[in-house]
Amino acid sequence: MARLSRKKRILLIVLILLAVLLAGTGAGGWLVYTGRIRLNHPSESRYPVRGVDVSHYQGKIDWQVLSAQSIQFAYIKATEGSSLVDEYFAQNWKDAHETPLYVGAYHFFSFDSPGQSQAENFIATVPDTENALPPVIDLEYYGDKAKNPPERDAVRQELDALIRALEAHYGKTPVIYTTYSCYRQYLKGDMPDCPIWYRSVYAPPVIGPEWTFWQYRCDARLPGYAGNHWEQKNIDLNVYRGSYAEFLEEFALTDKQTNTE
Repeated sequence: MARLSRKKRILLIVLILLAVLLAGTGAGGWLVYTGRIRLNHPSESRYPVRGVDVSHYQGKIDWQVLSAQSIQFAYIKATEGSSLVDEYFAQNWKDAHETPLYVGAYHFFSFDSPGQSQAENFIATVPDTENALPPVIDLEYYGDKAKNPPERDAVRQELDALIRALEAHYGKTPVIYTTYSCYRQYLKGDMPDCPIWYRSVYAPPVIGPEWTFWQYRCDARLPGYAGNHWEQKNIDLNVYRGSYAEFLEEFALTDKQTNTE
């Protein structure tokens, strides 16, 4: 991944600070909320491989319609913790694999249950499908965890157990999706040997880990899903850090989209 020059980094930091100041006002907050102020516009020429991630929040998905929205991959929520299974996963997994998209499944990590039982939940739910993307572990705070972060060593013990179990079963190193706060608390200084999917929805990720995927929007609107409630009308958008050829090589994928370059 090409690094930003020092001058560009300084400029981005200044723009981020300006956006924060604007967001502190009613008008500025409205502009940011409605997307009229947006600092992260990943170049399509630099990041040609794009995708979405979905869960039950998007409701019923017409994958033929969604897959036609200039995207190449999709990650689908499968499980959470040691017992929860997303109610739409099985249908989404089947239907998405009938499109040209590269498809993967993700697991929402629980700070409150053992890594091994979380792995068992995911493995029981997600088939080991040929040409699928590697599993993703979604490591982010929920509830009051941001205010009271669980102890690092205990979290890493369960996270590492989950990583090992998924890698052993699927033969692929899991990807870790994370925010800057969780990266700093649990990964920085002792990064697992996993690709990182980094959430940065207000500006390019100039701080934090080297990333493989970047979630740059959480409020997009695309045709192809039900969105029965206001929060379900939004969908997350992501980019891969390199070219289409690099994407195929990194994840040992067979080319399904010969027209994509």
